[in-house]
Amino acid sequence: MLDIVEQMAFTYFEGARGSHNWDHTLRVRRLCERIGVAEGADMNVLLVSAYLHDIARSHQDESRGAVCHAEKGAQLAAPFVNTLPLTADQKDNILHCIRSHRFRGNFRPRTQEARVLFDADKLDAIGAIGVARAFLFAGEVGARLHSEDPDIEATRPYSSDDTGYREFKIKLCRIKDRILTRSGRKLAADRHDFMELFFNRFKEENEGKR
Repeated sequence: MLDIVEQMAFTYFEGARGSHNWDHTLRVRRLCERIGVAEGADMNVLLVSAYLHDIARSHQDESRGAVCHAEKGAQLAAPFVNTLPLTADQKDNILHCIRSHRFRGNFRPRTQEARVLFDADKLDAIGAIGVARAFLFAGEVGARLHSEDPDIEATRPYSSDDTGYREFKIKLCRIKDRILTRSGRKLAADRHDFMELFFNRFKEENEGKR
């Protein structure tokens, strides 16, 4: 079953932006395998959800943030999920996992599987991988390397000011406090510390202090 799900999910990523491409899905799946086993999750539900969680990401990118890829993803996944050899509760849980995995989303993870997927997706946004993805995304939207705007909260996403540093200050620095599982929190603490060191050094070098 998982092979079929993987093949189906892969078809949604042709031409995807590098910051949210198939490689991101595979990293999230690997984190789900690690955290899910430790947290006693239903691995069939969790891994199906991991493969499908970002299938609507292109809709959000093309709309420049107007479409929520988590909600759209659940809509796109529903007909396919209904064909899988799983119980009705498992299918409902998969769609809930997809719908609730977004950091800025309107739905909160209610099940253990949804909490693990949420954590895995967030962990891939911090640490060394998170730093790399922040700058990759900034390049994709045409942002500059760094913005000197003192009011970073007032800058706009998907603009020239949507830099890697902005992503860190607006979102990434807050992720470790949003992690929901014990296993995820251990990984997040280490990744957060590395990221703090990097962006502190980045700011010092930008200002000519190092």
